[in-house]
Amino acid sequence: MAARPLPNSAFPHGDLWVFGYGSLMWRPGFQYVAQFPARLIGEHRSLCIYSHIHRGTPEKPGLVLGLDRGGACQGTAFQVAEANRDSTLAYLRNREQKTGVYREVMRSVWIEGDARQQVHALTYVVDRGHPQYAGALTLEQQLHYVANSHGVSGANRDYVISTVKALEARGCHDATLHNLVALLQGNTPLRRA
Repeated sequence: MAARPLPNSAFPHGDLWVFGYGSLMWRPGFQYVAQFPARLIGEHRSLCIYSHIHRGTPEKPGLVLGLDRGGACQGTAFQVAEANRDSTLAYLRNREQKTGVYREVMRSVWIEGDARQQVHALTYVVDRGHPQYAGALTLEQQLHYVANSHGVSGANRDYVISTVKALEARGCHDATLHNLVALLQGNTPLRRA
């Protein structure tokens, strides 16, 4: 499925804001002026995408994060200088849109802390109609995929652990991801209901 980038008219004039909620928090890969803890309301972080490239293969998929409907998500808002807008968009589209599983959208994001303000940020939301959409998987299913997959960007477990470390550095706690990391590290037995 082909990705549909936003038209240039969708972006406000001036600096570009980008909201990161997964690997963008700990490996943005683009130049930015500043970064701030931020919250997006209306979508939540979820391991809801089968990864066929970065953290898995079509034969042995991994799982990566997407923003799915409902709730809220703490992450990082990156401020990108207007002069770097085009190169940043090109980089993000190449990185995030290889298979078209994400929809490129602008969302209101609230910067937390002293800077408290609302900005309109580029973010990537899961396309629920895409074949790579995994939906809501049980913790046991997530563990199976994450523990046993590897892609061009490395082991799936490293992706999840790095994301949790980035969240902790921001003072955030994502119960599902934290539980998954505990299981991956052998700190907690999986309890079957």
